[in-house]
Amino acid sequence: MVEETTTPAPPPPSPAATPAPAPASAPAPAEPAPAKAAPRLLAFATKGGGTNEESRLRDLLSAFEVEWFNFDRSSKFAGFRQICKLLKTRRFDLAIMEGTGLAGGLALMWSRILGRCRYVVSSGDAVGPWVGSVRPGLGWIFNKYERWLCRLAAGFIGWTPYLVGRALTFGCPRAVTAAGFALHSRTPAEIAEARQRLRAALGIKDDTIVFGIVGSLAWNKRVEFCYGWELVNAIRLTDRRDIAVVVVGDGAGLDHLRLVAGKDLGQRIHLTGGVPHQYVLDYMAAMDVASLPQSVDGVGSFRYTTKISEYVAARLPVITGQIPLAYDLDTGWLWRLPGNAPWEPAYVESLGQLMQTITHADLQQKLNQLPESLPEFDRASQIHRITNFMNDLLGSAR
Repeated sequence: MVEETTTPAPPPPSPAATPAPAPASAPAPAEPAPAKAAPRLLAFATKGGGTNEESRLRDLLSAFEVEWFNFDRSSKFAGFRQICKLLKTRRFDLAIMEGTGLAGGLALMWSRILGRCRYVVSSGDAVGPWVGSVRPGLGWIFNKYERWLCRLAAGFIGWTPYLVGRALTFGCPRAVTAAGFALHSRTPAEIAEARQRLRAALGIKDDTIVFGIVGSLAWNKRVEFCYGWELVNAIRLTDRRDIAVVVVGDGAGLDHLRLVAGKDLGQRIHLTGGVPHQYVLDYMAAMDVASLPQSVDGVGSFRYTTKISEYVAARLPVITGQIPLAYDLDTGWLWRLPGNAPWEPAYVESLGQLMQTITHADLQQKLNQLPESLPEFDRASQIHRITNFMNDLLGSAR
């Protein structure tokens, strides 16, 4: 058993011995505020992992920690199911999609309707008109899809200001322009080296004026056209041996171009096939003039295309149609050809006439008007712009 003891209290001190009160102590330091949780972002490109579209989006979102979904275009239904599962079982503050593919878009719309996750769409095309140009019977369906995709989105990143206006008209509450940029840079010395090397490999003389294009050679059956078709047909209208055409790209249209090229294939007309996008600027270095064939309608008039920023980086004057870009970005370095579409005779004949008469002095005059850089295609400013845009969207959710 533990025995309890008590200690007698000491006598109270005399008043004279009472000590002075101690000075007030400083207030205790405040507890540090808990760190804010990093936003949870999911991102993917409907063209697939490892593509230039995904690389673009990775750059634009480089200020954030992002979980990347590798979208497999070979099984779009599987991609749809996987995105739906991710958005159902995980909590994300925002999902960001580069492209407007149906599988990815429907998954985001489904999640949004259920109140699970807001989303942002980044696009370089007017979807409804583009599908309608390839399959007219489906155009109205994709027009409705595009409208609802924008209407349900929290924000829209347009490759052109024209697409931003389109998305806002469809009901998207917020939008910003990011026109794209060359993903891979080259110094002037590297451009000169690539020009010499690739021209030698293709058998093109140093003084030959080369018209070229880079892009996907998807064949449009309705109008019988793909990128490069305008160049191959136009050079066949001329008799000059000191001009050439280089078409870089792959797709169903490649066989059609081979047929049109005829005996000029490998002589004045060079079809390289597809190349990895990190080497695109090297092939552009072999060119003197770049083609940007766009129709003056609801498809082409909304676009810049990914090539325009790369053409500027490669220091190439550009030939195009009478689309908004050809006026808005022109300081004297563009040729505008007549006609409503690059497959029309008026356009091809004008291009052939340009090929027949162009001189090195004409090229130099256009180059003198081409700025060293265009602010629309500055990578750092676009990343800064998108970072602010995303932060504001995330802040509005909180």
